[in-house]
Amino acid sequence: GWLFWRAKECGRRSGDSKRQVTLFILFVFMCQIGAETLRYSLPEEMERDSFVANIAKDLGVPLSQLAARKARVVSEGNEQVFRLNQNTGVLTAKESLDREEICPQSDTCTLVFKIFFENPLQLIRGEVEIRDVNDNSPVFPEKEMVLEILETTSPGSRFPLESAQDMDVGSNGLQNYSLGSNPHFSLAIGTGKDGVKYVELVLQRQMDREEQGELNLLLTAIDGGSPPRSGTAQIRVVVLDANDNIPVFEREFYEVRLAENSPPEQLVVRVAAADPDEGSNGKVRYTFTQTSERSRQLFKLNPATGEIRVAGNLDFEEAKTHKMVVKATDGGGLSAHCKVQVEVLDVNDNAPEIALTSLTASIPEDAPPRTVVALFSVRDRDSGDNGRAECSIDGDLPFSLTPTFDNYYELRTNAALDRESKAQYNITITAMDWGRTRLSSRESIFVQISDVNDNPPEFTQEIYTMSVTENNSPMLRIGSMNATDADAGKNARVNYALVRQEGKEQPDVSVNAETGDVYILRPLDYEKVRDFELTVSASDGGSPPLSTQALLRVVVRDENDNTPVVLHPPPDSSSAGELVPRWAQSDYLVAKVVAVDADAGQNAWLSYELAKATEPGLFRVGLHSGEGRTARAVTERDAPRQRVVLLVRDRGQPPRSATATLAVALVDGFSEAHLRVSEEAPAADPDGPLTLYLIASLACVSALFLATVVAAAVVKVRQVRRSEAESLPTFPTTAPESSAGSLPRGYLYDICFAAGTVNSEFRFLRPLFPCFPAGLPPGPGEQRSSVCSQDAANLGEEGD
Repeated sequence: GWLFWRAKECGRRSGDSKRQVTLFILFVFMCQIGAETLRYSLPEEMERDSFVANIAKDLGVPLSQLAARKARVVSEGNEQVFRLNQNTGVLTAKESLDREEICPQSDTCTLVFKIFFENPLQLIRGEVEIRDVNDNSPVFPEKEMVLEILETTSPGSRFPLESAQDMDVGSNGLQNYSLGSNPHFSLAIGTGKDGVKYVELVLQRQMDREEQGELNLLLTAIDGGSPPRSGTAQIRVVVLDANDNIPVFEREFYEVRLAENSPPEQLVVRVAAADPDEGSNGKVRYTFTQTSERSRQLFKLNPATGEIRVAGNLDFEEAKTHKMVVKATDGGGLSAHCKVQVEVLDVNDNAPEIALTSLTASIPEDAPPRTVVALFSVRDRDSGDNGRAECSIDGDLPFSLTPTFDNYYELRTNAALDRESKAQYNITITAMDWGRTRLSSRESIFVQISDVNDNPPEFTQEIYTMSVTENNSPMLRIGSMNATDADAGKNARVNYALVRQEGKEQPDVSVNAETGDVYILRPLDYEKVRDFELTVSASDGGSPPLSTQALLRVVVRDENDNTPVVLHPPPDSSSAGELVPRWAQSDYLVAKVVAVDADAGQNAWLSYELAKATEPGLFRVGLHSGEGRTARAVTERDAPRQRVVLLVRDRGQPPRSATATLAVALVDGFSEAHLRVSEEAPAADPDGPLTLYLIASLACVSALFLATVVAAAVVKVRQVRRSEAESLPTFPTTAPESSAGSLPRGYLYDICFAAGTVNSEFRFLRPLFPCFPAGLPPGPGEQRSSVCSQDAANLGEEGD
């Protein structure tokens, strides 16, 4: 509070740390004693925004602290009459204050206010006394009072007059009365037990109706203000004939207790006065006299019966008692007076009122127990147990109410909060009084729980297993990891990252930091790595961040990307591989082909089959064993040198294959083991179909070339026959080139097909020259004689 601040400032100026400690202990002690009450006074009817006090100066609080601690002033009740300027520290009245309006029936008028500071929370009570100003003149209820007095009335008789009403109090209130000069009457002024002055007209000399039937007097009421104010009323005295009996009340004082919730027309009391006279002199009528205007509004008097009934709404909180004077007058003008006092009994007709002073709309979930959430006051305008209230919180909530002082309560937390369990609370506070019929009111306070980063992310699985086929494309997504965080906002924003382990090579894996998607950066090879594990962490965006880890296991699936490799026979072997005797029978083991496949599973399951052989029916191979055996007995007709091509195929999709070539020599005895097997034919051409296409193309080109040559020869012969005188034409040295890419000359192809094969092999290639008839002159560079038959024969012999 401001005492602590003043103590701290003193410690700073002196530089003495011990003095600061002493002042702080003094401050704590003073806080235990109670809060100081500031007292001020202010005249009524001041102008708007009139100066009341300098709060900052009186409390010794720097002006900067007023705004920093959100200082504000709160008046009791629903209407706020004061304003606090945080920049100057000046307390001013918001409106012009009228004491008679604020405290109509009170000698003292005090307005209570409270000054609230926050950070830390502090409350200071203050009072402003509204000083009375003489701004109201005394006023008589009636401008003219009529007194009917018998002429036989003896001197010394007293006649009560209507008292003047002055709204001011103290010295500014009604102080004296004066009567205009006359020979018959004087004034007698007295003060009742309640301090109210009353006035009576005293007869000094007996009157004579025949001499003067009516007398007019001027009554003046004077207050004690400076300058004094006054009010006047006319007294008209009517002198009546003799009536020697006056009305007499049964009791001079009537006291009645009445509940404030009494309905209109309820009988309060009946006053009765008797007059022994007869006729009109014995008929009594009742009227109010010396009664306030407010009492006349709340009660009505039957002039004939003397019954006083309720006419308005009684309110104990407005006035606890009402005093009235009843005048009984007979037909002769004689009157008597009695007093009636009505005591209003309190009834529990006001529910407690809850006024919220300070509220923290949002508190962090890690707020410690006993944290102040709100400050409010409870007010009940009833009295006694009817005005005594208690507060409670509806439901089982982690909050409690702590009474402070002057009907103020603090709403505090009484347990640890967890936003993830409940993010907001709608707290209903019930204030209930202690009346016989208990009345209550409710106030709802909405409190938001702000998030604190107290929950780490959690993966949906402890171990994630993902698979990828080898030879994958780069940046291939293989799956996703997911972690959730129970917090909110940035505290729940999850980022994923790989945990690098020292001493281990980081796999070619990437994890998207935002989505958790897992990508393979480069193609994998099942034959090098079949699976691997790595750790992925998920961290939130809190400060400091919390994280958790999960294991990622990547399994590489095999793909048929490896061709079988033949280990035996060696692919580069050129010597005779195997010897088979001529007497070998069926199922004779010739050789065993050994092959391996680097793939796994069915991609590595190998099968063997016979692809090509010199004698296809002589050999067979085991489907799974790779053993080459004779399919029948060897005969003399079988060629001594056999070439067997075996196909090794895996079971992948699509399958891959390799070939193994066996050179087999059929011998009469194993003494001929020195025989070598020459490779007469090359290995099986994998491009067999392409060779067929090339042979067909060359055949077509050759046929076209031959047709062209024949056509040219026919044309030449016809030209010779037509013109014998002309020199014989010579045949062109070259044939015209084909636009389709034909060869420039004709060629003769001798093609040899091996038995049992589908592939062809070129054995001989030689150009084919055209043939001319004998006797034709040769062209340039050509012979005269025809050599077609001889060349053809020579070519045939060379082909053999």
